[in-house]
Amino acid sequence: MDKIKMTTPLVEMDGDEMTRILWKIIKEELLNPFIDLKTEYYDLGLEYRNETNDQVTTDSALATKKYGVAVKCATITPNAARMTEYDLKEMWKSPNGTIRAILDGTVFRAPIVVKGIDPTVRTWKKPITIARHAYGDVYKGSEMKIPGKGKAEIVFTGEDGTELRELIHEFDGEGIVQGMHNLNNSISSFARSCFNYALDTKQDLWFSTKDTISKKYDHTFKDIFQDIYDAEYDEKFKEAGIEYFYTLIDDAVARVIRSEGGYIWACKNYDGDVMSDMIATAFGSLAMMTSVLVSPDGNYEYEAAHGTVQRHYYKHLAGEETSTNSVATIFAWTGALRKRGELDQIDELMTFADKLEKATIDTIESGKMTKDLALITTLPDVTVLNSENFIKEVRKTLEAML
Repeated sequence: MDKIKMTTPLVEMDGDEMTRILWKIIKEELLNPFIDLKTEYYDLGLEYRNETNDQVTTDSALATKKYGVAVKCATITPNAARMTEYDLKEMWKSPNGTIRAILDGTVFRAPIVVKGIDPTVRTWKKPITIARHAYGDVYKGSEMKIPGKGKAEIVFTGEDGTELRELIHEFDGEGIVQGMHNLNNSISSFARSCFNYALDTKQDLWFSTKDTISKKYDHTFKDIFQDIYDAEYDEKFKEAGIEYFYTLIDDAVARVIRSEGGYIWACKNYDGDVMSDMIATAFGSLAMMTSVLVSPDGNYEYEAAHGTVQRHYYKHLAGEETSTNSVATIFAWTGALRKRGELDQIDELMTFADKLEKATIDTIESGKMTKDLALITTLPDVTVLNSENFIKEVRKTLEAML
């Protein structure tokens, strides 16, 4: 068969460790044989980020604004141990945080559901979508180590020179301090993205923060959501037969565990980071969750919701066989290809993305899967495949469909 032609490139953001290995195999086995793949490539591996003083991360985000659709491999956010391991110039910030700050918008994450992988929470019958704010908070935070006794304050200096001050703490000795921020415009974009996504998917929308403790910061999120809902979405939600409600995050967690699923749970940046991992794991595996950043001006960045699978990478370097689940990374590519096809009106590209997703799910449901799923599946007599062979089995299933 002739390869499917593309007219506009995808922004391709390569990554780190085991997911970088899978990225290459996915392209070789599942994409290049079928698509005349056009991408604008950016190497977001930690070595090259360090070499470019992390400019490559900014460049990749700006390219996403140019072309509209990006696909991203998992990347390392360095800690102290990584500083030594990679001989870094400095402890570079999260690439995801940088990209999300430039693009703004909301990250929507939902589990990939397959037969034979039952949720750990027995009441869950439908997927739970996490809507995660993608700007600010700790991901754009400024931090300081406090050397000794003294006073820490938040200071805002207006354009006219007037100052606002708020005491953080009177330190009696060494400590730490962190400052973080958000923008009302970004919170408004987050709210509208959530309300629109709920209407598009006909799902109830929950939103939760800790406004009882954070009476200015978190309460502002709550107020903006409510004001926009009352002014723009109340009637639309009633017509659609869906509900919006706000609750404390403590209550939301309890409700989620008792629920049947089938709704959108909107969270602030860090809450969404943590809760999406919990939802993914409870539905089966961190490697079984889609993630897409949707910006207010219509840009899309698709990625897996999990990390770089460091432990498997070290096994791979030692020459040991790994059985790493590549499903979420495959679905990052299919999501980006489908959106590219939609924007460029290339039906063949959209159909290919659908078929590749179905081939991936069909392969698992036929009993061929990676070790993480084999350990929890209810399917009998499954075959455990290594990292590369699973992708090759997906290719066999795909070729039969095509």
